[in-house]
Amino acid sequence: MKIIVKPSEFSGEIWANPSKSIMQRAVALSALSGGEVFISNPDYSADSLASIGIIENMGATVTKDDDFIVITPGTELKNTVWDVGEAGLSARMFAPIAGLYEEDITITGKGSILKRPMNSVIEALEQLGLEVEHNNFCLPLKVKGKINNYNLDLDLSSGSQLLTGLLIALSKADKDSDIRVKNLKSKPYIDLTICAAQGFGAEIINEDYKHFSIKGNRDFKRKKFNIEGDWSGVAFHLVGAAISGKATITGINPRSKQADRAVLDVLEQAGAKIKIKHNKISVARAELKAFEFDATDCPDLFPPVAVLAAYCKGTSKIKGISRLKHKESNRFLTLQEEFGKLGVKITAEGDYMVIEGKIPSGGLVFSHNDHRIAMAMATAGLRATGDIEIQDAECINKSYPDYFLDYEILGGLVIE
Repeated sequence: MKIIVKPSEFSGEIWANPSKSIMQRAVALSALSGGEVFISNPDYSADSLASIGIIENMGATVTKDDDFIVITPGTELKNTVWDVGEAGLSARMFAPIAGLYEEDITITGKGSILKRPMNSVIEALEQLGLEVEHNNFCLPLKVKGKINNYNLDLDLSSGSQLLTGLLIALSKADKDSDIRVKNLKSKPYIDLTICAAQGFGAEIINEDYKHFSIKGNRDFKRKKFNIEGDWSGVAFHLVGAAISGKATITGINPRSKQADRAVLDVLEQAGAKIKIKHNKISVARAELKAFEFDATDCPDLFPPVAVLAAYCKGTSKIKGISRLKHKESNRFLTLQEEFGKLGVKITAEGDYMVIEGKIPSGGLVFSHNDHRIAMAMATAGLRATGDIEIQDAECINKSYPDYFLDYEILGGLVIE
C-alpha cells in the first residue's frame, strides 16, 4: 500500500489505541487461568491476533467482539505448532510456556521474525531442562520435554521479552523458581509483566531486577481485565502535535508502567506544551529545542523521538542504538537512510543517535516493512516542505491498524 502524506496541522482529539504489549500478556495469562476471563478494550493488531491464535492452539476458546474478548481456557492441547506471525514478544513469551506441556511444541513465524536471533531464548530453555531444535539459532524452534529445572542464570542484555515468558511460565511450573539476571534492559516492561501476572495470582519477588523469585504451581484467576491505551502508538501523535498544531489523546494512563510513557519526558525537555488531566493528554506546538534522551529501556521510542529531533533547533542525541539492530528492521540504519532522503542528517556516536535539526523535505521513502518507520515518516510529513510518499505503509497493521484513520481525525492529510 502506498500512502502520500501532505503538510498539514493537527487539531483534534482521539481515543488511544489499545496496547498490544499489554494485550499479549493478558492473552497468555488468561489462557493459563482457571476460568473465563473478560477482556475489555481489546487490541486486534496483527501481533495480538497471533497471540490469540496461539492460545487457541493451546485449547482455549476465544469469543471476539469489537469492544471485548472472552477467553475460556482449555484442558487439551489442540495444535503443537504455534505461529507467532512477526511478534517478537509472543515468540519469546510463548517459548517458555511451551515447556509446561509434555508434547513437543514448535514455535514458528514469518517475515523478519525468522531472522531475529533467539540465542538467549534457546539458552534459557536449555537451562529449564528442555531440549531445543533450532534453525541456526533462529525460528522455528522445536521445544521438547517439560520444565524440570528451576534455577536460571541469564544475561538479558538483548531485552526483557524472554523474562516476561519465564515469569509467566514458571508461575505455573511444578516448583518454586529462582532467576538470576545480569544486564537486564527494558526494565519497565518487567514491571508491566509482574503487575499483570500478580493481578492473576502470581507471586513474584523482584530484587533490584537482578534476582527474581517465582512461586510455582499458582492458580491463575481473574474475571475481568482492561487493556490500557498504548503509549507506543500515542507517542507518534503527541510528537505530531508538538511539531504541528495541537492534539488531545483520551484513554491513556499518565501513570502507566509502560516504558514508552517516557515520551512525555522528551517532549517536556524539548519545550512542547503539555497538559495532563486524568486520562487525557494534550500537547501543543511550541518552539522546540534540542535534547538528550536515554532510550535504552524504551527503544520503540526511537522513531517518534527522531522525528521530534528533526524539528528541534540544534543537535539532539538519543542513547541506546545498540537496542535497534534486531527490530523489524535495523532501525538505526533505516532511520538514517529514510531521513537522509528527506534532508535530515543522522549519525552515530558510540551508542548515541545524533540528529541535526532540520525541517524535512518531501520525497519518496520506504517503510522497510517496519510499522514504526511507516508511522515515523507519516509524522515527519506534518510540517515537511513537500509531500512524503510512503511505500509499503500497510505494515502499520502489526501494531496499530487504525493509525492513518486516527491521523486523519487529528487533521493529518492522507492520500491512498
